[in-house]
Amino acid sequence: MNIIKKSLLFGFVFIVGQGFSQQLIDQIVAVVGDEIILESEIEAQAIQLQSQGYMADRDVNCEVLEEMLFQKLLLLQAQLDSVEITSGEVDGELSRRLSVFINQLGSEQKLEEYYGKSISEIKSEFRDMIREQLLTQRMQQQLTSDVSMTPSEVKKFFNKIPVDSIPYLPATYQIKQIAIYPKVSEEERERCKLVINKYRDRVLNGDDFATLAVLYSDDPGSSPAGGELGFVSRTDLVPEFAAAAFNLKSTDDVSRVVETEFGYHILQLIERRGNLVNVRHILVTPRTGRSSENEAKSDLETVREKVLADSISFEDAAAEYSEDEISANSGGTMQNMQTGKTWFTEDELDPLARDVLKQLKPSAISKIVKTRDMRGKSVYKFFKLERKIEAHKANIKDDYQRFQEIAIAEKKQKSIQNWIEETIETTYVRIDSSYMNCQFEYADWVK
Repeated sequence: MNIIKKSLLFGFVFIVGQGFSQQLIDQIVAVVGDEIILESEIEAQAIQLQSQGYMADRDVNCEVLEEMLFQKLLLLQAQLDSVEITSGEVDGELSRRLSVFINQLGSEQKLEEYYGKSISEIKSEFRDMIREQLLTQRMQQQLTSDVSMTPSEVKKFFNKIPVDSIPYLPATYQIKQIAIYPKVSEEERERCKLVINKYRDRVLNGDDFATLAVLYSDDPGSSPAGGELGFVSRTDLVPEFAAAAFNLKSTDDVSRVVETEFGYHILQLIERRGNLVNVRHILVTPRTGRSSENEAKSDLETVREKVLADSISFEDAAAEYSEDEISANSGGTMQNMQTGKTWFTEDELDPLARDVLKQLKPSAISKIVKTRDMRGKSVYKFFKLERKIEAHKANIKDDYQRFQEIAIAEKKQKSIQNWIEETIETTYVRIDSSYMNCQFEYADWVK
């Protein structure tokens, strides 16, 4: 696990971990200078990572501890170097993060109801945490700010790679899309409400919730496990579902019917641990009828004909008609959710989209295809192939930027590792005996 890439993403997420540590028996397991690390903090971070599907290279608690040791070391150095974070920067970051949650929930009032606190109380509670995050982030940036690579160094880095280790890069695509969803009728919504309420009544009358989830839930991920989700935080869940999950007080409780973008749910509490909860649920998803699908396809065909006739640009059409908000706001450009970039390998494309795009030439417009989005919803799309890079063996000429990024990251990693080793020689570090067997990756923290 790479400290540089992982740092400050390791569960130090706004409005997640606070309060969890209060639910566990606290024990000081490490001290760095005058900064302490609690067992409960490590457990909270470890559970958070595991709930998100993180696969640890080593003992996950040891990985979390090493990351926290690194963060505390950065914080001490920031204090020694008098690194400053202004109140305006803290307030700005607080406001930015709050705005994300407010947009998700719909209003400031809903945010306050969601957390049971006023906006001012939320800001007050998390101001110190945000300031510490910004300090350690800035300190790390300062430590590696002078790391750079000249073209000759990048070439030297590339030349050191064994010939049989140079990767063969798959074809990559940069794509734009316009998407329209079939509409769900009001009659179908009412049908789903009746069905989910019948399941709720059956549970209240003694039927086993987990059995009903296996038999009837439309969530393929959780249905085989009796509807169980595993431990998740609020931010792992859509707002309406999170509010219902964290309002459950007893394992005997069955939630009211909850409507989300996925459909209609009922929930049952399995266990709660501070700011993490494990629930099971039953989902009933509304179906789109043939008439609504035909209407969506027809509407999209009209848009496609306008684009082909050059009566509107693809980018303007995406902004005006596309119902995929992420790509619509960028002229239709699709974002690869796995990498955060705008390039896709064939394996990262939806199979239907891949088959269509493989036949296109750059700047060409595809036919309309019916597929499913990440939520499993039916959607009609057509594509524009912006660029395609054919499969090839990596080389310094065509892939210079890729190797430059790798070389700089490696150089920064070595710089940070050297800094850690030098700094802990003059810094008081104590680790509890329960963690003495940890195989730390970046330094001999145990002196």
